Amino acid sequence: MVQQTEQEILAADAATLHKMGYAQELSRRMHGFSNFAVSFSIICILAGGITSFQAAYCGGGAFDAIVGWIIGSIFALIVGCSMSQIASAYPTAGGLYHWSSILGGRAWGWVTAWFNLLGLIFVIASVDVGVYNLFNGLILTNIFGINTSSWSTFWPTFSGGWPQVLAMVIIVGAQGLLNHFGMRLTTKLIDFSGYLILVVAFFLTAAMLYTAYAGGHFDLHRLVTYTNFSGAPGAGVLPHSDHPFYLFLLALLYPLYTITGFDGSAHTSEETVDARRNVPRGILNAIIWSGVFGLVMAVSFVLAMPDPVKAAGDGFAIILNLMANMPIPVWFKDLLYIGIVLANFLCALAGVTSTSRMVYAFSRDGGLPGHKYWKQVDHKHRAPVYAVWLTVVLSIAATLYSPAFAALATGCAMFLYISYAMPILAGLLAEGKKWTEFGPFRLGALSKPFAVITVLGAVLIIYIGTRPPYDILDNYLIGLLVLLAIIWFGFARKHFPGPPIDASAIAARAGIIAAEEQALSGAVE
Repeated sequence: MVQQTEQEILAADAATLHKMGYAQELSRRMHGFSNFAVSFSIICILAGGITSFQAAYCGGGAFDAIVGWIIGSIFALIVGCSMSQIASAYPTAGGLYHWSSILGGRAWGWVTAWFNLLGLIFVIASVDVGVYNLFNGLILTNIFGINTSSWSTFWPTFSGGWPQVLAMVIIVGAQGLLNHFGMRLTTKLIDFSGYLILVVAFFLTAAMLYTAYAGGHFDLHRLVTYTNFSGAPGAGVLPHSDHPFYLFLLALLYPLYTITGFDGSAHTSEETVDARRNVPRGILNAIIWSGVFGLVMAVSFVLAMPDPVKAAGDGFAIILNLMANMPIPVWFKDLLYIGIVLANFLCALAGVTSTSRMVYAFSRDGGLPGHKYWKQVDHKHRAPVYAVWLTVVLSIAATLYSPAFAALATGCAMFLYISYAMPILAGLLAEGKKWTEFGPFRLGALSKPFAVITVLGAVLIIYIGTRPPYDILDNYLIGLLVLLAIIWFGFARKHFPGPPIDASAIAARAGIIAAEEQALSGAVE
């Protein structure tokens, strides 16, 4: 086999994009690790793996947290495999929307886009609320000794009060600025984030295991012990239930919220070298490494608890209290705190990158109101800057609702996995019929079984997301479906062109593609 040069690979990537009717407007400079780092950073086990741990533990205790993580990770991997097969065939920004349109039709793609966009906005919003909470709890309180407990009641017009609103403007605004000025710095930061997550997770896990050993409660039997903590005084997380299976289902929010956002690798396809191979690798490696490191980290949390019953009573503060009481040098503990907060910030930074590419891709096909603005690529920075700032504004707005984190985390998992399942269901029905062109990554005999598991799992996630205490999203889901139906039948069905799919539509865009790429030929990145 003749080894291709990078220029030949780039030319092949551009040719693949041209065959789908699009110009190479974005800067294609991301290699395999960078594409992996986008998804790995958005997943970020130091984000959901810390802030949503109590969703599992405060139900069925250690059993639900550990076994739930294993099952949730396996399910995410199956979804990722199905997604990777389609991404290998159609490597475009805004991937899921485009895949659904090709395999399931214009309306199916349009609905997929809205679920995906809402889920991605919830990712950024929930993680950045987590950045704010962790910054308060780990840095301001533990390092500087500042009492922030009364801040949420300071002008409590919105969730978290005005201090949180101001913090969201600063945090998300900074992520927008970094994305605005091109992918060079942003890519380096996301690459750094990949290493940072691994390093901090390793040392945090080691510190927790040392805590368990030094405290004399290194008891592996804890990991399979089921205890019904639902409704525990002080926990304030899950309502009381006598049904273990129901509590276990609710506990799946822990891994499903954490291991999500791996569509980031697909959304940056048009910025990835050799996308047909590197995007599937990025998706699967991000899920595998997150699953493995996240499991070991969850095990260390359970073993480090001096009193498992009291820990359940701590509710949302379980991990914060464990970290505060680790018997390690203060300077080392402070470094871990800073690393965790920084990793969460970079997680949301990658989320802004991914979401803005989805906004850009959907807008260039006329899918969003004001699409003429959101589809524009800045010639100097080769970035969809208007899409970046729309993402920033929507993300800040999403943090204003109370109770912010619980609703955002649950909505993130539910809406994203729905959007993952939609193109996979379309592929299940189209494979061997309308879908005959595949990429280098193929599932073979596992393709249809994995697709069925994905679709059934998405139905189960909808059930989880509409049960107490997460039933706050019932009205969101119903309202969204009604709103989408009204918009589609009242306007979009006639005015939304969708992506170019048939050969004549793609051929008609040849001149437009050449003009768009010529306009960018002198861009300074």
